[in-house]
Amino acid sequence: MSSRIIPIIRKEFIHIRRDVRTLLIVFAMPVLMLMIYGYAINMEIQNINLAVFDHSNTPASRELVRAFAGSRFFTVKDYSGGTEEIDKLFQQRRAKLALLIPHDFASRLAQPAPAAVQLLVDASDSNTAQGIRNYATAVLQLYNLERGSDLPFEVRTTIAYNPALKSSYFFVPALVALILMMISALLTSVTIAREKETGTMEQILVSPVRPLEIVAGKVVPYILLAFVDGILILLVAHFWFAVPILGSLVLILAAALLFVFVALALGLLVSTAARTQQVAMMAALLASLLPTIMLSGFIFPIASMPQILQWVTYVVPARYFLPVIRGVLLKGNTLAEIWSFLLILAGFGLLLMIISVRKFKMTLES
Repeated sequence: MSSRIIPIIRKEFIHIRRDVRTLLIVFAMPVLMLMIYGYAINMEIQNINLAVFDHSNTPASRELVRAFAGSRFFTVKDYSGGTEEIDKLFQQRRAKLALLIPHDFASRLAQPAPAAVQLLVDASDSNTAQGIRNYATAVLQLYNLERGSDLPFEVRTTIAYNPALKSSYFFVPALVALILMMISALLTSVTIAREKETGTMEQILVSPVRPLEIVAGKVVPYILLAFVDGILILLVAHFWFAVPILGSLVLILAAALLFVFVALALGLLVSTAARTQQVAMMAALLASLLPTIMLSGFIFPIASMPQILQWVTYVVPARYFLPVIRGVLLKGNTLAEIWSFLLILAGFGLLLMIISVRKFKMTLES
């Protein structure tokens, strides 16, 4: 390391130590974000208010109601009115699902023809409604199987990598990627902008340090801090949210360090273009937060997006880090399965850093 870079690194650490905002971003914000979003983002639907209208009131119908009550997804409430009451319950948000059991339910069960029950779902929230319908259908199918004859064959389903189907296994690794991208970009977004805003850019202009050395001196402290952040939030993900680490810890830390480098290069590019720290932070937030959430596979599958948006996702770095972190943590992926993603991330980092240095040179010369 050039001896001219060390004073810049030391100066940047002094700035960080004196800046309360930066310290909060580094140490408080990542853990708070992971704790809040780790609990808030949950695709599991539980405690669904189910309104039951049991007009049969027979042992068979009560057995069906008990099947719903025994599920952890439903909270059963009995009603005796007609269909006009269902709309009122939906309007007042007192129920999301209604089960209507007809008067002749028990007698129809004894006949060869199937006995019909009716499910009405409040679909004002279509995503939730689809999940509710699937849960209710599963309960009804289980009820039919328990009452029917033996099947000619047995189906045994094995769920790999997430047997309990915990949504935290899917979202928490993605949150690690989101937090690393956002925090890293925010940290470096103010480095050059701060020099412009405080008027110390002139001191840099007269110093015998090359632009590449200035950029390196300003990035190194934040690489170290962001790497510490990565270790911290991985520990929280594993010990608090019980997300397994089935692969190599060294591999995931190395991949996280590479992803941090990409995010820091993005923040540095923003910093060279922005004139004030406030503008730089806002731009870095937009450039890191929205694409990572919307266009990386964080929530929505990329294959389900319109074709034009699928093309856009190719320039979103998190698209390539999410398969890495999920694969190593949940599947135990090795370098053989993820090397192509890491290679693309390295290309992103180098490209963004080259553009940042060239932009910084133009800033110094102008």
